[in-house]
Amino acid sequence: MITTTHTVDLAGIGAVETTVADYGSATGQPFLLLHGGAGPQSVTGFAEKFAAEHQVRVLVPTHPGFGGTTRPEALHSVAGLAALHQGLLDQMDLADVTVIGNSIGGWIAAEIALLKSPRVSGIVLIDAVGIEVPGHPVADFFALTMDEVFTRSFHDPAPFRVDPAALPPAAQAIAAGNRAAIAAYAGSAMTDPTLVARLGTLEIPTLVLWGDSDGIVDLDYGRAYAAAIPLAQFQVLPATGHQPQMETPDQVVRAIWDSADTDFSAFAR
Repeated sequence: MITTTHTVDLAGIGAVETTVADYGSATGQPFLLLHGGAGPQSVTGFAEKFAAEHQVRVLVPTHPGFGGTTRPEALHSVAGLAALHQGLLDQMDLADVTVIGNSIGGWIAAEIALLKSPRVSGIVLIDAVGIEVPGHPVADFFALTMDEVFTRSFHDPAPFRVDPAALPPAAQAIAAGNRAAIAAYAGSAMTDPTLVARLGTLEIPTLVLWGDSDGIVDLDYGRAYAAAIPLAQFQVLPATGHQPQMETPDQVVRAIWDSADTDFSAFAR
């Protein structure tokens, strides 16, 4: 793994620094892997696994404000993050990129797809948030205790549960920063009422993966997400919660790779 820092100039915001962890072969098929509110550590194990098993290149940027990084005050929306990561792809001159995102990262991936860059050839949304589905709200993260968050995020939370009070001060500060970043980018509702209609304009291969035990956004929410995107394929991941890339990474790798057998030839090389 190689870590680099890139500076992207964003209109109305200015220069934004982004740290990117680069896994796998520099000549492999590129995948941009976007973390959710749990921070970059929630996807790093999956990035290592995916890169090693399929000789692909997996790029994991840290959204500014997460993982102890700083966030420019003017960068405070998911659309802004999408523009930032699109600028990163331009700066790195990458082509035929599949964007994978979990939770808020899935919302960012959807917004990147809506920018309709020729650099992006497919997206994978893993238990994404962002849309409004009547009768199926996103769980109110900010009203939950951390213990409740773990319970809702995993089919079997025991291996992942952490007592925030037992963390060292530096880790507690990072967790607090992550929480503040979620609020800044996604708001308390973690939805955009305009997103469903805009998704209907997409013409890009899309794989929507959903844990059947997700207590943050339920299965019907996931089905509605897939239904909003014309070329989307929906797949349920059994015995899995809101963070499949952590809980059942083998299922996620297999689902992405097997999708090449349908309309998702962009995913496998």
